[in-house]
Amino acid sequence: MSLKTTRRDFLRSGAVLGTAALAGIPSLRAGAPSAVGAPGLRAIASGNGLRATDKAMELLRAGADPLDAVIAGVNIVEDDPNDMSVGYGGLPNEEGEVELDASVMHGPTHASGAVAAIKHIRNPSKVAKLVMERTNHCLIAGEGALKFALAYGFHKEDLLTEKSREAWLRWKESLSDKDAWYEAPAKDFPTGVREALSTYGTINCLGLDAKGDLGGVTTTSGLSWKRPGRVGDSPIIGAGLYVDNAIGAAGSTGFGEVNILNLSSFHIVQLMGQGMSPEQACLKQMERVADKARLNPRLHGPDGKPNFGMSYYALNKKGEFGAAMMTGPAKFAVHDGTANGMRDAAYLFKA
Repeated sequence: MSLKTTRRDFLRSGAVLGTAALAGIPSLRAGAPSAVGAPGLRAIASGNGLRATDKAMELLRAGADPLDAVIAGVNIVEDDPNDMSVGYGGLPNEEGEVELDASVMHGPTHASGAVAAIKHIRNPSKVAKLVMERTNHCLIAGEGALKFALAYGFHKEDLLTEKSREAWLRWKESLSDKDAWYEAPAKDFPTGVREALSTYGTINCLGLDAKGDLGGVTTTSGLSWKRPGRVGDSPIIGAGLYVDNAIGAAGSTGFGEVNILNLSSFHIVQLMGQGMSPEQACLKQMERVADKARLNPRLHGPDGKPNFGMSYYALNKKGEFGAAMMTGPAKFAVHDGTANGMRDAAYLFKA
């Protein structure tokens, strides 16, 4: 059962270090217990990652490396044309081209790899792993990332599905009543397209094996209708993903620009290293981000609350896990070694 508490109670509990600068947080909700099920093996992911955690756990049980396990998990979502925030069928940039970002990080070797703004390759997470394994680079972008992928046997394909193309076209038509486009009547929108016009997302997946080794991956099609070449937090180590094998792993989904400014995944892992639980660390960092957003009038409303979405996920070396959202209630995917299901995430503001 979720536990509702006031911000004062939360601070008194010692869950947040120091005095937070953000005033007026109306409520904080704690998620489900963070360490249950079989000891050792864990796989957690964002809310669209239930199939990913199931696949990752299957491989972890078979003795796979934790990074291989979580990449195989997110590949399912990258290949799914119905998830319009990742991989094949992802929502395109303003010119109708799908550009993908991904990063991976391997706990035992503290190695990472990433690609940004890559086109025509539906599994950027696989390419990111090759960057880690076959180069001394951390990040390859754009045309260079595509050429790298092709050199290693990947094949170009059109990532724009009919549904994502239709969503892009409807967005173009609705931009202004003064341009050359007429907006289509609502009845002309295919099922799911109107909803996709305001959809954004990513998938993050973190895994822990029986030896206590960690791996993580974040992959996305990025902000829909973005300027060509825009890169968010997903391929930035320390922002969209961070793994320290001695402590834990963290990842994010949501408004990437703000997350880059706050290097949130790195800070969450550091907070766990200072003794916070994964959920406490995610909430502390979310509070910090909300506080910083008050400095920029573009990032908050008249009430001072952030006007963007953000979600954090964390897993420590002991197998404890947690997540926090800017706005809730919301859920995230967890396979605790015994069962795969959705868990309640903590959050700062109630929707």
